[in-house]
Amino acid sequence: MRVLIDGTTLLLRSAGVKNYVYHWIAALWQLAGKQTITVFPMLDTIGDLSHEASPVNRAGTWARIGWVLFSNIRGNPALSLTIRGADVFHASLHVANPPRWVPLTGTLHDFTCSVMPETHTAGNVQATIRYAERLKKRARRVIAVSAQTKSDAVRLMGFDPDRIDVIHHGVDDAFRSVAPGQVERVRAAYGLSKPYILFVGTIEPRKNVGLLLDAYSQLRSSTREEFDLVVVGPKGWSSAPTIARLKSGLQGVRYLGYVPERDLPAVTAGAAAFIYPSLYEGFGFPVAQAMAAGVPVITSNVSSLPEIAGDAAVLIDPRSVSGMVASIERVLLSPTLARDLAERGRARAQRYTWQRCAQESLAFFERAAG
Repeated sequence: MRVLIDGTTLLLRSAGVKNYVYHWIAALWQLAGKQTITVFPMLDTIGDLSHEASPVNRAGTWARIGWVLFSNIRGNPALSLTIRGADVFHASLHVANPPRWVPLTGTLHDFTCSVMPETHTAGNVQATIRYAERLKKRARRVIAVSAQTKSDAVRLMGFDPDRIDVIHHGVDDAFRSVAPGQVERVRAAYGLSKPYILFVGTIEPRKNVGLLLDAYSQLRSSTREEFDLVVVGPKGWSSAPTIARLKSGLQGVRYLGYVPERDLPAVTAGAAAFIYPSLYEGFGFPVAQAMAAGVPVITSNVSSLPEIAGDAAVLIDPRSVSGMVASIERVLLSPTLARDLAERGRARAQRYTWQRCAQESLAFFERAAG
């Protein structure tokens, strides 16, 4: 069996989806080899993960993006001609003209564009819905990254549930074994001298950072004096007002911007607590990563987040400032609760491995090809 996966996302600036595609392909290569798993457009190496940069040089990146755009011309058989011999083509939303004589598959990440279109650009909403409609019409089988995403696909788009396989993401093993020395070096490098509450995610409306800042400002003064709020993540769509607040010099608030992947496990493991008050997630990578690192987690009680966190997190109403304040105080001021959450989180995160994800995905591709 030969599977061709669309890896165009790796060439672009992206957060969660790029994280998935990178680690997923790496794990599939390790499990099945590059003869079985090939990557479009002409990617036989993926280098080190950077959400801000492509794994190939600028000329190679533009050449590959040009090839994707050329293959997207309606009626153009270029992509179909180049993948002869493939048994499955796994598409992303970047491929608008997938081949017709090879079984088609794809991954559904979330349905925020349908549930909360106001939290995305109009172009992103249109592209995501077109992609889902294409998979609904043509895909032989589809991966959903959570049971929530599968449920949304059936409820909102009318997908056949029998053609959807739920395959959870993995977590990079680097989060599971952070040495104390690594934590101290990274904390020193970023000037993190005080204990801190951590948020990681793209700064955009859906991540709800504005309400998190409101909650932090309402913590007891003694709590704010002891614990900083550290916010990690690149600027996203419609982020200007929140970025302005993050950079306004609010006492105790540290905005680090984008933190490279090599430093993120130590920044995460060094936190006293991790908070993720997102309004909607298809999976929620940062929550799984924090659990793997043994950090007590506070997260939203909506979308897939209760599914991913299970009993290993304090669940909050992400629209309630008072509830967020109470939960932060409770976790920070109760060492027993914090230890219990950390232990539960490590145990829960054991189910999120890229090896398991790759094994389940290879079986999925065999079903689709068969």
